[in-house]
Amino acid sequence: MKTWRTGSVLTVLALCALQAAAQPVASQVPLTKADVESWMDGLIPYSIDRGDIAGGVVVVVKDGQILAEKGYGYADVAKRVPVDPEQTLFRPGSISKLFTATAVMQLVEQGKLNLDSDVNQYLDFKIPPRDGQPITLRNIMTHTSGFEETLKGLMGTDVPMPLGDYLKAWIPERVFPPGKIPAYSNYASALAGYIVQRVSGEPFADYAQNHILTPLGMAHSSFKQPLPPALQPQMSQGYVTGSGQPYYYEMVGVAPAGALAATGADMGKFMIAHLQNGAYNGAQILKPETAVELHATQPKIYSALNGMALNFYEHNRNGHRVIAHNGGTQYFLSDLHLFIDDGVGVFISLNSPGREGAASALHDALFHGFADRYFPAAAPLAAEAVDAETAKEHARLMAGYWESSRRSYSNFMAFSSLLSPLQISAKDDGTINLRLGSGKLKAWREIAPFVWRETDGQNKIQAVLAGGQPVMIGLDVAPPAALLRIPAYRSPAWLVPALVAALAALLLTGTSWPVAAFARKTYGVRFDLSGRPAIAYRLVRALSLVLCIVFIAFPLTLLSMSGDLRNFSSSTDGVMLFFQAAITVSVIAATLAAGWNAILIWTDHRGRFAKFWSLLVLASCLVVLWVSILMHLIGFTAHY
Repeated sequence: MKTWRTGSVLTVLALCALQAAAQPVASQVPLTKADVESWMDGLIPYSIDRGDIAGGVVVVVKDGQILAEKGYGYADVAKRVPVDPEQTLFRPGSISKLFTATAVMQLVEQGKLNLDSDVNQYLDFKIPPRDGQPITLRNIMTHTSGFEETLKGLMGTDVPMPLGDYLKAWIPERVFPPGKIPAYSNYASALAGYIVQRVSGEPFADYAQNHILTPLGMAHSSFKQPLPPALQPQMSQGYVTGSGQPYYYEMVGVAPAGALAATGADMGKFMIAHLQNGAYNGAQILKPETAVELHATQPKIYSALNGMALNFYEHNRNGHRVIAHNGGTQYFLSDLHLFIDDGVGVFISLNSPGREGAASALHDALFHGFADRYFPAAAPLAAEAVDAETAKEHARLMAGYWESSRRSYSNFMAFSSLLSPLQISAKDDGTINLRLGSGKLKAWREIAPFVWRETDGQNKIQAVLAGGQPVMIGLDVAPPAALLRIPAYRSPAWLVPALVAALAALLLTGTSWPVAAFARKTYGVRFDLSGRPAIAYRLVRALSLVLCIVFIAFPLTLLSMSGDLRNFSSSTDGVMLFFQAAITVSVIAATLAAGWNAILIWTDHRGRFAKFWSLLVLASCLVVLWVSILMHLIGFTAHY
């Protein structure tokens, strides 16, 4: 039984990070095995215990060697099996994309692929153009292909369908022109892996094994699903919290985007190969010039922010160039950082998210603390700022509702954007408040025209203008995505209150029918409507109640399902189709009935309240209809 002291897990981990990284500016500590192990031992064991994380592994490489590798906690809590960095497999999640990028560049250097050619020439199906433009592998590897988000079949317990079948089953809509707006895409990354498969003639898992894992001596790693029998006993269990039960092995439908299982030691070999421009222990998986191209900063969308390499994102710190990638399944969270010019790499993987976002907090504490301890800034951050009046004006322009470019657009999952917008507020001192993801609300100060830096850190954001107004915000941190201004016609500022009011009016209308009937029976009052008005009266109330119930039940069902991604699979197609059909029928029927009822009431010269309420019910139906159209709740699709 764990005992928990008063206070937030995140607060404690933040203090832990500050203590671990508390070094004066330019006071660099030598990066040695003894020091880094001692430093990690001061940070990680307490953090995983405090955060209720089952276990994890950390590997540090330097100058072509594994400097330190340590396991913490348990790979199997019930059996008390400790994490072994040499033997215990973790799921690095989207760090798998770095292996896909490596595979693509191997075929580029062989002349079999071109980063800037239409990908359709490598496929056996067609990706439709957007504004007449195709996508390229460079678009895919910088997350600017313009695909909407996909969720169905992402993770589950069943062996995934063949990669080509998955990609052909539904091509997500291309919602942005290529190369213009970053929007992280697992589908696009899987598409790159499928291109590797088709051009090489080997299934992707076999290609990765034969051309990356085996040459690097990564004998305890695989993209196979399920894992080869020899590796299965070494696989760590996955947990939500270390004090909870273990969960299933996650089968990833988009395998090249996230299916890798690997030990910490094997990930160390992969980091060394990239830090040495493709070379490790006599093997050369990439030519040096190819590795340099892979790691090079690609043309930037935001001039003042970190950019993208090919599948690596930049996470520069203290003036040192860092290329990185994170990865998350439901139960494993991982980070990989390469100090590419310093010959140093750091990998961490945890087998449970823990309490209150503890795993993410520990990741940040490890990276920031490591960088600040061993690669401190040469000087304090410059206190750049624009003048006070300009800052206040720009803050005012930024205020409002924004949404991530990484979302669903063409299907019912678009509804989530209405319920979880990002809001920027302007403060009197010229700073802005913004919360990114599940992190804390932060203040950001403008340091250059339309460039802000967090007041307690180094991350920045930058706005892109159109017609003198901010329309897109770039982020200094990964995964790559943009914040886009939500247009007024579907702004949550008015749409959410209008929807809540509409549903409340419909619920009151629907429940008033049996209540009024009971009251009439109790007091012996006769129902004074007959014929068409009586039919309209009953029909409006019945349909109002049905519409309200269905409209509320659908998002609640999706929310309950989102706790386990295996729910988003073909097994629940019936649920999705039922709710779409129910909303489509009920909202159209209720709107028509409300319109008919209003006409009858106004032409029958009924009382003022009856007239007012008939218009209120009609307006409420129209609001729900508008939201249903905007959020694609009216439809009949099993693709999302």
